[in-house]
Amino acid sequence: MKIYKIASIPGDGIGKEVIPEGEKVLAAISKRFPEITFQCERFDWGGDFYRKTGKMMPDDGLEPLRAKDAILFGSAGDPQIPDHITLWGLRLKICQGFDQYANVRPTRILPGIQTPLRNCKPDQLDWVIVRENSEGEYSGLGGRAHQGHPIEVASDMSIMTRVGVERIQRFAFELARSRPKKHLTVITKSNAQRHAMVMWDEIALQVAKDYPDVRWDKELVDAATARMVNRPESLDTIVATNLHADVLSDLAAALAGSLGIAPTGNIDPQRRYPSMFEPIHGSAFDIMGQGLANPIGTFWSTVMMLEHLGEPVAAKLLMGAIESVTANPTLHTRDLGGKAMMQDVTAAVIAAISAKND
Repeated sequence: MKIYKIASIPGDGIGKEVIPEGEKVLAAISKRFPEITFQCERFDWGGDFYRKTGKMMPDDGLEPLRAKDAILFGSAGDPQIPDHITLWGLRLKICQGFDQYANVRPTRILPGIQTPLRNCKPDQLDWVIVRENSEGEYSGLGGRAHQGHPIEVASDMSIMTRVGVERIQRFAFELARSRPKKHLTVITKSNAQRHAMVMWDEIALQVAKDYPDVRWDKELVDAATARMVNRPESLDTIVATNLHADVLSDLAAALAGSLGIAPTGNIDPQRRYPSMFEPIHGSAFDIMGQGLANPIGTFWSTVMMLEHLGEPVAAKLLMGAIESVTANPTLHTRDLGGKAMMQDVTAAVIAAISAKND
């Protein structure tokens, strides 16, 4: 029997609702595959923890996570706490603490989902966005001085290192090589950012020489937004800096139908530390506690977690269950234009998993 130790961190807002639903799905997977067991340990860190302690997570919080096989994360964000505190105090503390430098965001049109793109067929929008997840625009370097005075100044520094850029681009080329189209688009802004982004371009040229079987092109980030809308079929695997991919991946999720269905994996490709999987939808306090949250983003993130753990059969079964549910419009939550409640979607996904026993 394989026993996987999973850290479950609901975080804030609807994260507290969708992550327990993810735990239910893992239990259903265990029932379907008795040789697989998931031991989920809940860590109630986030805004409520901050109000009690002044911290989003304990100072030594990485230690109990270190021995886990993976982390299932909900969201970080609380309207009563400044965003930079919630993000840096929890999610980024884990991502950077465990050097989860590859943020992977698959995007495609699931069955039954309406895309805002007119006449776009499902096979025309099937992307994976690779986001550099450890440095760049979110390095956290900078400062403020003379606060409250007319001469106040604030700075944020974008830091790119050769090792950081090369490793994320190699990861992206490897991923592109594994996909049918073997096509990678490198996002840049070197026309305006003439130092770090020029190095980014130069390293892409160097790395590409090691992947002659991968077709690749380069696109300015602003032009990429138009290309995603007007020519979605021209894209496949995409690699971009921390900020650029952050923006593009939200656009991608919206073009595929909803942020509520989009997954993310924060990956340590060398597997030195546990990787973390999360929906991208955020804490969404406006619908918290109403049962309106879409759990599909959490379930798809769980698919990515199963793949990372080396359980492709279970991952395929869960993805099939998700697709069978999204194909039914009566099971669409409000973000997809439907009236289904979160628990209806979970029950249907679990039923689809269980039906495979028949």
